[in-house]
Amino acid sequence: MAKDYDYLLKVLLVGDSDVGKHEIMAGLEDGSTESPFCSGGGNSYKTTTILLDGKRVKLQLWDTSGQGRFCTIIRSYSRGAQGVILVYDITNKWSFDGIDRWLKEVEEHAPGVPKVLVGNRLHLAFKRQVAAKQAEIYASRNKMACFEISPLCDFNIRESFCELARMALHRNGMERIFRTNKVLSLQELCCRTIVRRTSVYAIDTLPLPPSVKKHLKSYALTSSQCINTLTNTKKSRCKTPTQSSTRNSCSIS
Repeated sequence: MAKDYDYLLKVLLVGDSDVGKHEIMAGLEDGSTESPFCSGGGNSYKTTTILLDGKRVKLQLWDTSGQGRFCTIIRSYSRGAQGVILVYDITNKWSFDGIDRWLKEVEEHAPGVPKVLVGNRLHLAFKRQVAAKQAEIYASRNKMACFEISPLCDFNIRESFCELARMALHRNGMERIFRTNKVLSLQELCCRTIVRRTSVYAIDTLPLPPSVKKHLKSYALTSSQCINTLTNTKKSRCKTPTQSSTRNSCSIS
C-alpha cells in the first residue's frame, strides 16, 4: 500500500508535570486511524501529519510524564528519537528552572538530537513568571529554537513542530528536499529540455549562438542527465563493432 507520508519522525515531549503537554497533543489533528490518541500508563502517544515545503511529514509524538517515577520512560523512548520538545509553563518559574534537568537527561540518552524550547499557556501572559527574553537567551545558549504557544488559541503550535521537523530532516542529511519545490527559471527549463534530448557532442551542431552553446555544455556537464546520456552513448559505441562483426560473420557464412 502507498504510504500517506513522505517522512516519519519520532518526537518526544518532555517537561515537568502540569505544564500542558497533554493539552498540546490533544489540540493536534490525529493523523492516524490505526493508532489513535491514547493516554495512560505514564505517557501519551499520538501521530499527526504536517505539510513541510510540499512534503508530508508524519510525527510520532510521545508525551513522557513529568513525574520523577516516569523518568525511566525517557531512557527507553529516547532511542530512535529524531526530535525533542521541551515544555515549560510561562506562569510557573519552577517549570522553567526544571528544563535544565530535562535537558541533561535528553543529552545523556539522545545526544545531538534537535530540540525546541516551548513556553506553554501564552493566553495567561498576565500571570507570566518567565520573561520571553529570558527564554530566548536560554534557548540560544543551548542551540535550540524557542516558541511561546497557546493550545487554547491554537497559536504557534504547528509552527513549533514544523521547525523541529525541519531541523531533524536537515540533521539527517535531507536538506535537499526543500530545493525541489523552487520555481525553475525559463532558461533552466530550456537547458534541461535540450540536454535531455541530445548529447554533449551534438550541442555544437545545434543552430544556436556560441554563448548559448557554451552555457548548454556547462549545464550538461554538471547535470546528471548528461551523465546518463554519456553512458548510453559509450555503450552504443562499444556495441557497434560487435553488431557489425556479427552481421559480417553472418553474411560470410
